[in-house]
Formats: sequence, C-alpha cells, structure tokens
Amino acid sequence: MSEEVPVSPSWLAQEPTWGSSGAGSIENITVGTYPPAVVLTARPPAELLVNPWDIVLCSSGTLIACENALVVLVIWQNPALRAPMFLLIGSLALADLLAGLGLVLHFTFAYLLRSDSAQLLTVGLVVASFSASVFSLLAITIDRYLSLYYALTYNSERTAAFTYTMLVLLWGVSLCLGLLPVTGVNCLGQEANCSVVWPLTKNNVAVLSVSFLLLFGLMLQLYVQICKIVMRHAHQIALQHHFLAASPHYVTTRKGVSTLAIILGTFAACWMPFTVYSLIADYTYPPLYTYATLVPATYNSVINPVIYAFRNQEIQKALWLVCCGCIPASVAQRARTPSDV
Repeated sequence: MSEEVPVSPSWLAQEPTWGSSGAGSIENITVGTYPPAVVLTARPPAELLVNPWDIVLCSSGTLIACENALVVLVIWQNPALRAPMFLLIGSLALADLLAGLGLVLHFTFAYLLRSDSAQLLTVGLVVASFSASVFSLLAITIDRYLSLYYALTYNSERTAAFTYTMLVLLWGVSLCLGLLPVTGVNCLGQEANCSVVWPLTKNNVAVLSVSFLLLFGLMLQLYVQICKIVMRHAHQIALQHHFLAASPHYVTTRKGVSTLAIILGTFAACWMPFTVYSLIADYTYPPLYTYATLVPATYNSVINPVIYAFRNQEIQKALWLVCCGCIPASVAQRARTPSDV
C-alpha cells in the first residue's frame, strides 16, 4: 500500500507534484482535484515537494526584478530623467520590479510558510503589479500619441500634470485590483468558484481578462493613429526636401512603424494566450495549460526594459555613466529618429 503524498502549495487548483510511495519505482500519473491534482510517485521519501513550474516562475521573477531594478535605479538617481516620458517608463519598471518580487515571494512563502494568508498577500501583490505594468504600457502609448499629436504644446506644464494624474489613477486602480483576494474575493473553501489561478475566483479573473482585452484594443487604436501621424509627417518632410522614396528618412520612418508593430506584437504574444485561456478554462483543466500560458505572460516584464528603457538614448547614457563612468561617442552622437517613437 502506498503512503499518502503531501501536497505542495502552488498557483493552481491542480498542479504537478513530486511525491513518494513505499515502492521504489515510478508509477503512473494520476489526475484529481485540488489539493493533489497531478501526482508523480517516485522513490521514498520526499518531505518537501517542489513544483518544477513554480521554480520556473521564481526564476523568471528573479530575472524580472534584477533587470527592472537597474532601470528604476538609473531613473531615480539621474535628475535629468524627470520628463513625463521617463516618469512613465519608471512606473513601468517599478511595476515589473514589484511583479518579479511578488513571484519570488509567492514561491518562498508558499513552500516555507505554507499559509493561505501569506499566499493571498503575495497573489494580491502580483495581481496589482502586473495590472500596474499593463496600465503603464497604456499610459506610455497615450503619452507617445500626445507627443506627436500636440507636438508644439507637449512640453508644457499641462502635460506634466496630466502625467501625474495618469500615474495616480493607474496605481490606484491596480492597488484596488490587488486587494481583492485579501478582502475576501477568493475561492478558499469554495473550490467550484476557483479559476485557473488559485485562489482567484472565476469572476475576478474574468474581469481582469476582459479589462486586458479592452486595454489592448485601445492601445491598438492609438498605435494605428501614431503610425498615421508618423507617415504623414514623413510625407510632408519628403515633399519639402524632394526626397526619393528610397531616402534614409523613409527608411528610418519604416523602422519607426516596424518598432510600433514589434511593441504591440510582443505585448499581445505574451499576454493574449493567458488572457483567452483564463476566460474559457476553470480549475478542472490540466495545470500544464495554465503554466504554459502564465509563464510567457511574465516574459513581457523581461522584454519591457529592452523595448522601453535600454533603447532610449538618454537612459543609455545614464547606464554607461553608471557602469563605466563614460559615454561612447556612438551613443552620445546618435540622433533621434522616427524609429525611436
């Protein structure tokens, strides 16, 4: 007779778990409901069970935290980086930093404390942080649109006030979303109400997913308008200077449009699978599908600093100063082009 296998905490109502039995051979995988969902029995004994997918999420969180901490540090220490654009990039980096820390803390608390209250707090932190990250991406998109549409008045005090308002709103809404699990909007003791991410309810995840789809639609519309403005400006400059279609200006303009496509495509590729899956699935679905869509969603926070921070000329200069105390001539002399939009 095999012994009862202890269960390790996880994000999921079902999870792959390494367990032990009295026999020394590997037995079949069995599927059930939470607590144990997928149990792989192996050699005895194993008292601390660790889900390999949780290790992947924890590793991803560590990379996210380290990468975005560098961006936050550079923007915080450099007084020259106080323009609205850099404040929004800093907000994005801070949100991703907290999301990375949330993933690491959830893994630590889940396997060490094994406390429902601790997991609720860490899940709330992750929800709030990723929500702030997505809202920050929307705010950056709005800022880029306004900087092109109102180019002559963009640097006024009104723009700064609008930026601070957006920051207060996006962090306020994100905090409210993160507090939902702690305030009782969870499926503890109500397994039928669980979503694919434990302990969030199906209704809670549905609200988050629908909100994401609406934000993505708004971002898509704004980027289409940005592309139109960029192409119109390029056409006007070409007419004034009698440029040919193959001129360098048209090349850089096409690069700018391609950059926008990469930004939106990366965002959709990372978050869309998990969003759609969260709407159609529930806790009875195989946990592998949830992890397979949740892990790529976290990669968006790994890619964000590369797209929004490390490609920026001013942030590049600050990074070079921090790392080696000098600025390469190629970075210092590079002019801003439409590919930087």
